[in-house]
Amino acid sequence: MTILIVEDEAIVGMDLVARLEAEGYDVLEVADNGKDALALFKANEVDLVLLDIQLKGSWDGIITAQHLKQIKSVPIVYLSGQTDEETLERAKETSPSAYLTKPINDVALRISIDLAIHNFAKAKEELSNMKVLNPVSKEPSATRESILQIDNFIFIKQSYQFNKVKLSEILYLESDNNYVHIITSSKKFTLRLTLNGVLERINFDKLVRTHRSFAINIDQIESFNDHEITMGKYTIPLGRNYKDDFMRYFDFL
Repeated sequence: MTILIVEDEAIVGMDLVARLEAEGYDVLEVADNGKDALALFKANEVDLVLLDIQLKGSWDGIITAQHLKQIKSVPIVYLSGQTDEETLERAKETSPSAYLTKPINDVALRISIDLAIHNFAKAKEELSNMKVLNPVSKEPSATRESILQIDNFIFIKQSYQFNKVKLSEILYLESDNNYVHIITSSKKFTLRLTLNGVLERINFDKLVRTHRSFAINIDQIESFNDHEITMGKYTIPLGRNYKDDFMRYFDFL
């Protein structure tokens, strides 16, 4: 995930950068005012904004959030030492995904980002602009909210952190008993879910079941025969019971 920090105290900004990078996030340069933040937001692919309410210049954090939302809707976490009712009411009008009070500690920061992504996803679901991927009741409760989908991306929760994955970069899914491995060209993620459970949750019509233990991204195929499919260095089995459904994705000329 790429995070934009908008903070007018240089020391606090540098500290947040160090903490977030230690957690594995990509962080843009810190903006100390709303107009610079807006310029960075327009020029970069930003997944989440940490936004101080008190900023330099004519825009405070709440006004800045209003301008950011006109460009693209992303999770916003407010940072503030202010907890007065007037500030909170103004902040709520912009529908932030989380609100973090200063001083900030690592646990609170991690939880706020987690909650921000969850709350943002729930809000998008209510607007029918996204699908929240929650396991059905048969899945262990610990797996709930382990995958979120926003447009053409999924966020996979691993070690208390959501990792952004572009759907088109998925190569294949592999079932391993009660776990599923999601394989991309550069990474591997493991979830405590069934293969059926993952396929039901990911809204991506390019994922095709080829075997009881495998599903592939059909756009990533390099070659195939009656028994197996080649995708780069990977060879995926093509089961007899799945062959007819697999072939329906092709036009015969």
